[in-house]
Amino acid sequence: MDLTGPVAQIVGDAHISRDVRIGDTSGLHGIAPVLAQPGSAEEVRELVAWAYAQDVAILPVGGCSGFSGGVVPVFDGPGVAIGLERLDRVRALDPLLWRMEVEAGVRTATVKRLARENGLSFPPDPGAPEQSQIGGNLATNAGGPHAFKYGVTSHWVMGVEAVIAPGELVRFGGPVRKDVAGYDLRGLLIGSEGTLGIITAAWLRLIPAPPEVIPLAAGYDSVEAGVEAIEAALASGVVPAALEYLEGACIALAPPPFMAACPRFMLLAEAESGAERDALLEALGPSAVVCEPLELWRWRSGVSLVVRTARGEKLSEDIVVPLDRLGEAITSTLEIGARHGLETTSWGHAGDGNLHSTFMYDPHDPAQATRVEQAAGEVFDLARRLGGSVSGEHGLGLLKNGQLLGQWAQAAVGAHEQVKRALDPKGLLNPGKKLPRPQR
Repeated sequence: MDLTGPVAQIVGDAHISRDVRIGDTSGLHGIAPVLAQPGSAEEVRELVAWAYAQDVAILPVGGCSGFSGGVVPVFDGPGVAIGLERLDRVRALDPLLWRMEVEAGVRTATVKRLARENGLSFPPDPGAPEQSQIGGNLATNAGGPHAFKYGVTSHWVMGVEAVIAPGELVRFGGPVRKDVAGYDLRGLLIGSEGTLGIITAAWLRLIPAPPEVIPLAAGYDSVEAGVEAIEAALASGVVPAALEYLEGACIALAPPPFMAACPRFMLLAEAESGAERDALLEALGPSAVVCEPLELWRWRSGVSLVVRTARGEKLSEDIVVPLDRLGEAITSTLEIGARHGLETTSWGHAGDGNLHSTFMYDPHDPAQATRVEQAAGEVFDLARRLGGSVSGEHGLGLLKNGQLLGQWAQAAVGAHEQVKRALDPKGLLNPGKKLPRPQR
């Protein structure tokens, strides 16, 4: 089947690539026969309309900074990838009304910079801001360190423009702060990982920038002591902008430059006033210190890369548990790794109970790779047993397909599948992803 001819008629020859290797930070990748880069929402609509009419699978591609294999091509037949990086216009910026409208390909860093230049803040910070795109952040409903106080990406989206099957450009919500006229289709598309439609633009909500940003760090000699400090921080009456933890091996591999010695367990918090700083310093205990913001967050963002390269590769699963089970989840993760003979650690968003349970291994050793997969399965079981979820912020993508079956009742899984059939009856939108039960 000729894919390039019809696609070129829509986007032009200059915006087509053939046999493109596509993957994300999960390490998975695949080959898309054709990658089209439309320059407008209307061109996205035309591509989807043509593909749907011809039974061609459709893979939306953003900045490829995800962690679950959501952009990996999985085509049983003809398929086309649609890259959104050319949809990079800021359609509107209204600082006096605390809002902006941006297209899906606008980088996270651009949104945050524009907000900051106008005395405002766009709180979501899912990582890789120079690479990640707003469309991808919405598709995965991305979180990040500041989700504890400010929520995940969906909390900051007033409306979306999207292309849905069989090729219709629609809008749900808009530059309004309240809208309960219909079902929350805006919310349904956010977090759907491109399996229900392709988001082409969004109205984003902004807030005034906080008066101060004061990061703190504190070290502890055990997981138990660190978890007690988390409880003390919450009991202080302060809602930190961020409340992060790091455990064991990841601290040793990436020693913090702002502490004299490497602790066994570490907490990071962020205050937004002097009064909050003082209350958190008292709650976190005598080891707590005030850090320079750029130094601390630059170090924190590099931890994942250091851990990945330590043994050649890593597998991190972003499970989430009720906050009162966080300590048990951390220690149980270490026990799982020990049973499989794997060097294990974790870090994550303590205030949200969101762990990045991590197993380090040699990717050239098939036996280790098998043990890692088995350990990851046990981590998913752990999350469900503790009343949590198999994904706190990274989504299901390709890596966690079928994991919802053990987490939700059959009726809930059935409802999930009915929504997919209603909005994508041919199953052409990002096939093979977000599957609630294992494929046969």
